[in-house]
Amino acid sequence: MKLMTKFNLILLVLFGVAGLVISQIAYSFLIKSARREVLQEAELMLASAKAVREYTTSNLSPLIWDAVKTTHTFHPETVPAFGATTTFKKLRQYYPDYEYKEAALNPMNPRDRASSWEEDVIRGLRDHPDQKQVVGERDAAQGRSLYLAVPIKAEPECLECHSVPTAAPDSLVAKYGRDNGFGWEYGDVIAAQIVSVPMSVPVQIANKAYRSLLIYLVVTLVLTIAALDAGVYWFVIRPLKLVSESANRVSKGEKDVPPLPVKGKDEIADVTASFNRMQVSLIKAFKMLE
Repeated sequence: MKLMTKFNLILLVLFGVAGLVISQIAYSFLIKSARREVLQEAELMLASAKAVREYTTSNLSPLIWDAVKTTHTFHPETVPAFGATTTFKKLRQYYPDYEYKEAALNPMNPRDRASSWEEDVIRGLRDHPDQKQVVGERDAAQGRSLYLAVPIKAEPECLECHSVPTAAPDSLVAKYGRDNGFGWEYGDVIAAQIVSVPMSVPVQIANKAYRSLLIYLVVTLVLTIAALDAGVYWFVIRPLKLVSESANRVSKGEKDVPPLPVKGKDEIADVTASFNRMQVSLIKAFKMLE
């Protein structure tokens, strides 16, 4: 087996082991990074939904309530949750994997009633009033899912309709009845804004980045081996070939073999200089014999 082949095999083993370790560490990092990226997008979506809720409460509801009092007809546009949910449905055209829900323990609209896992999230936020958000994973129908939830507390504006049935507009009671959505108390965590996304989304992001990383690693490996091979050939193998060829000529009895040029002060230069001295000694020995 030639020297270059042995050298390349050693490089392949070393780079292979190092690349395997680096790729595993990098994949773990990429998964965490993609997870953070998805959560950041979820936070922006929750902030957008919160802004819509605040706009509905402060700007839109006062205008529509005048029409409600006049026509005695309930308009869902007065409900902050309706505005936030409707806006997010339009946002899903660009982020189809994300889901948004304002889950409540005692909602007026049955559509907003929390599921069992959402109830656990809301109660956890209620038991820890200082906690501003909660991040977790759960098993869903489409597989593992990542969620981000922030609490919704009962504000004075909420109690205008959700304290007792007699305080709510007749049109609202007529639409949803008197059994649900009442009894809220100021400051209580009564619901949560929850954004959910399948774990396949951050995994896909990480896999895409991982494939790019592997391509860069392979290209770097090939270029590095090519550069090292060129260096080994030029600084080691080529000078040794010259020494080998000269030695072969001398061994066949040629006396006019020119001395090899000595370049540098490395080990190859030492070998070349030693060969030249040996060649001179052989020539002197042949002359003495003659």
